[in-house]
Amino acid sequence: MVKMGNRVGAEFFGTFWLVLGGCGSAVLAAAFPNVGIGLLGVSLAFGLTVLTMAFAIGHVSGCHLNPAVSIGLWAGGRFPSKDLAPYIVAQVLGAIAGAGVLFVIASGKTGFSTAAGFASNGYGARSPGGYTLTACMVSEIVMTLMFLLIIMGATDKRAPQGFAPIAIGLGLTLIHLISIPVTNTSVNPARSTGVAVFVGNWAVAQLWLFWVAPIIGAVIGGIIYRCLLGNSE
Repeated sequence: MVKMGNRVGAEFFGTFWLVLGGCGSAVLAAAFPNVGIGLLGVSLAFGLTVLTMAFAIGHVSGCHLNPAVSIGLWAGGRFPSKDLAPYIVAQVLGAIAGAGVLFVIASGKTGFSTAAGFASNGYGARSPGGYTLTACMVSEIVMTLMFLLIIMGATDKRAPQGFAPIAIGLGLTLIHLISIPVTNTSVNPARSTGVAVFVGNWAVAQLWLFWVAPIIGAVIGGIIYRCLLGNSE
């Protein structure tokens, strides 16, 4: 059994990488003059952060990198309740640290301002496509629900072994391809919190949705897999 200190350390650095890699691609590279990577590139970057960390730290902590995932796995009977708080704290701190490094890098360019959003999630006027609160809530719930089904299915003992990081990383890529225009894609309360801390104002005011909706979706997804798709493990 891996010690809790090692596990939360892995969650810290894994979530750090997710925010720096995913949000960093959005802030630094998405609209880079003439050769920006666009929404497709940002979607792929988020997927790659999870894929690479799943191979790097999956054997240490399980590579959750996301409070909603930890809670969803608990709801699905795959994670003990006593480990939730340490994991969630490590994930949030890792996300803030990743956003902090990104802020230092991004602010090295003349004219940089977090007013552009700094990859924060939002609804209504702060939604990239101007989607309503209801639409954004439904999107985040359903996308996180499906993410949990992918995670639990790919890591099921009956699934082909060794391929889970690929399925999970590509699943997160697909989720971003669908929902970046709606909410800028959260499905991860830690990721949303990390950048919102540096934006403040509206990003913090709207942060509640990106905790509530992903957790609801994750719990539903965990229960669905446990009750309908899982086995007696």
